[in-house]
Parts: sequence; structure tokens; C-alpha cells
Amino acid sequence: MEFETVIGLEVHVQLNTKTKMFCSCATSFGDPPNSHTCPVCLALPGALPAPNREAFAKAARFGYAIGAIVHKISVFDRKNYFYPDLPKGYQISQLHHPIVETGSLMIDFDDGTQKRIGITRAHLEEDAGKNIHDGAISRVDLNRAGTPLLEIVSEPDMRSADEAVRFLKKLHSIARYLDISDANMQEGSFRCDANVSIRPKGDLKLYPRVEIKNLNSFKFIQKAIDYEVARQIESWQEGAYEKEARQETRLYDSARNETRPMRGKEESADYRYFPDPDLTPVELDEAMLENAKKLPELPDEKRARYIKDWALSAYDAGVITSDLELVAYFEALMRRKISPKTAAAWLTTELLGRLNKAQKTICQSPINPETLGGLIERIEDGTISAKAGKEALDYLFENGGEIDAAIEKLGLAQVSDDETIISAIDAVLSANAANLERYKNGETKLFGFFVGQVMKQSGGKANPIKTNELLKGRIG
Repeated sequence: MEFETVIGLEVHVQLNTKTKMFCSCATSFGDPPNSHTCPVCLALPGALPAPNREAFAKAARFGYAIGAIVHKISVFDRKNYFYPDLPKGYQISQLHHPIVETGSLMIDFDDGTQKRIGITRAHLEEDAGKNIHDGAISRVDLNRAGTPLLEIVSEPDMRSADEAVRFLKKLHSIARYLDISDANMQEGSFRCDANVSIRPKGDLKLYPRVEIKNLNSFKFIQKAIDYEVARQIESWQEGAYEKEARQETRLYDSARNETRPMRGKEESADYRYFPDPDLTPVELDEAMLENAKKLPELPDEKRARYIKDWALSAYDAGVITSDLELVAYFEALMRRKISPKTAAAWLTTELLGRLNKAQKTICQSPINPETLGGLIERIEDGTISAKAGKEALDYLFENGGEIDAAIEKLGLAQVSDDETIISAIDAVLSANAANLERYKNGETKLFGFFVGQVMKQSGGKANPIKTNELLKGRIG
């Protein structure tokens, strides 16, 4: 039997506001535990919440970016559940009247095609604190408690882990482009829960889903979903699916590459939602909404412009525009008089290849745009060959320094003067008289052989363009 995977995602994006959702405590990361708390985020008796205006502006901005409905009026509810890192015993969230509803975004595939993924809603809520486990002792840090979250809920439109990761990467890019979050996955500013189920191919029924909690790495998201799909298919094939299948929450263990049961999956009734009596409905003013509509150039628009204006391939344009730092790097290259296609190739293939191998990001690159741009200029003006350019890039990546100094130190400069190249040509022709005769008798494919021999004679330094021109003049 052939199966189809059904995936929906709940993505939690920490908004980069200066203060928390309902109090004036700072939202900075990495400070001493419990150093950013107050009566409101500690839930002390009599403390009253006050909504953060900036969080609403950022949520509205996101809503317009995904073509969604942004509601002028939204309502906060209490979502009741107990965890040690949730001081109040409930979370302030939005159930029935979220700020954003009914949007979508397009995910990109390597062949240039796209797929629409629906977004059901995006609502504002407060984050919980953090449990820190140290052997037999557990501690609670409430610095994060009350940090503004935008929870983005997708439609179950994804059919593979690959599609889920592409959706998350696009969402991550949009959050960065809009400057609503730093989206730092290592710090938990961008994390998701994946709802995964399977069904026989052609069956439109939605079967019980498993929610995999708190995934904060694209790599682990891919692995967790792939494992869970395989687990469910195995259960179905063994005839145990109907007995075992239930809506449950599972955790992903990256060390063992497996998901494990955590608890039964709650429904909305289990949380006993009701409107928060301490917070009146929030109405956004027209000035805020109009300002939120002023969007920057977003990934899809920038990608289309790169393809149209700079003739980049869909793949290269997609790679570059997926990351705001890559965009800044590439556009710095484009301020030089170099070919966009060549610049894209050296950035996405050569530099990123070395960075990935070294497990570094573009922000950690030892090669800045000025150095890479200078290297490309030296290739395009014939100072060095592309092969020598790669050798220079390797050297600069490891040692730093100036491009011209590296070329001189490594002896990579091409020979372009006619006299030197002609001397090499004559030496090759003299040593290969038989092949020259065959060439003159019509075996023109031997021209490539002679070019290769001249390059070898010059130690790889002869300018290839000059070599071709002068060789043609010599042998016809």
C-alpha cells in the first residue's frame, strides 16, 4: 500500500520587542537567571497586564506580508495548564479572535517551481520560562516568561519533511526581512511543533496526528518528521495502527534519532479557554495599520528581481534571497563592476561551499565582499585564471590578507604578453610535428590538444584567451 504524509506546523516566533508582552521587563537573551522579572511576569497577586503596542505592530506587519486578514480588533484568552515555568498556571493567548487569519506563502523547489502553503492564523501570546535540569536538580529561569510570541499555524498542506523544511526556511526569511524577530533557532527565538499523520494514497480522511514538540533546527525537523512517518507506516503495515493510533504529543531525541511519547494530545476544551478578564479587546488604530502595510522587498519579490535584472538562475537567486546576510553580501558585490552570474557562482558555490565545510555562516566568513569582489575582478580582467582564483580563495580563507598580495605570494598571475606565449607555442609545435601535420590534414579536434600542451608548457599561467588567439594565428 502506498501512503501519503500529511503535515501541519505550529511555528513560535519570538518578537524582537524591547519589553515583554504584558510588562516593561526587558527581553534580552543570556542575562543571569531571573534578572528580568517583575510582579506581572511573576504573577504576583494584584499585578495587572498591559499589552505591548509594538508586538501588535509587528504581528500586523507579518499578516500583510503573507496576504492575510489583519483584524482591527482582537481578544486575549486564558489558556489553562500547569508547568513549573508558567508562573500564572495559565498562558495569555488568542483563541477565537486572533490578530491574523487566512494567509499563505509559496515554498520554492530547486527546479524553480513553487507550491502554495496555507496559513490558518497567527496569534499573539506570551512565552513560558525555561526549566534548567542539572542532574537531580531542576531550576526555573523566568527571564523568558512573558516574552511576546507570534504563533503561526499552517494548514496541513505539506506532504513531506522536505516541504516542511522549505516552508520553515521561507517563514524564517520573512521574519528576518520584516525585522520582527532575530529568528535565532539556537536561542529558541524560532521553533516549531510538527503535526504529522499518514493516510493511504487517495484517501482524503485526516487520521490521528502526532505532535512533535519544540523542534529548533532545520536538520532535526527533517529527521524527526522522517522518523515519525516511518514509524506510523510500520505500525499500519503491521496491523497495529488502529489500536495504537491516537492524538499524542511526542518529543524528538536527536541522539537516538527517534520520537518518544510525552503525553496525550490536548484539545482546546482541555485548556478551558475563556476571555481574560484583566484585558479588554484590543483595537488597532488606522495609523498603526497603515504603517504596517509599508513592507520591504520580501524574498519572493527580491528573487524575481534578481532573475529579471541580473539574469541569475532560479536556484542561485533562491539560495541568495533565502538569507538576509547573503543578500547584503551579494548586493555589496554588485556595487562593483563584475558579472552578476559570476558573482553568484563564486558566492553560492565556492565561498558557501568552504563555509559549510568549516561549519561557518556567511556572518563568520573570513572573506568579506570587498576581497571576493576583488578576486572576481582579477579573474574577469585576465590577471588570474578561474582555477588560480580557487587556489587564491583557499589561501585567503585560511590566512586572510589582500587579494593582490596573495596572487603575488602564490605566483598565480597569468602570462598575457604575446612574446612569452608565442615562445611556448613554438616549443609545443616543434615537439609535436606529427600531430601538427595531422591537424593541417583536417583533424581539427587536435586544436584542444595543442592548447593544453601550451598551458602545460607555461606552467598553467598562459592566458587562455590569448593562447587561443595566438595559436590560431600560428597554425591556422
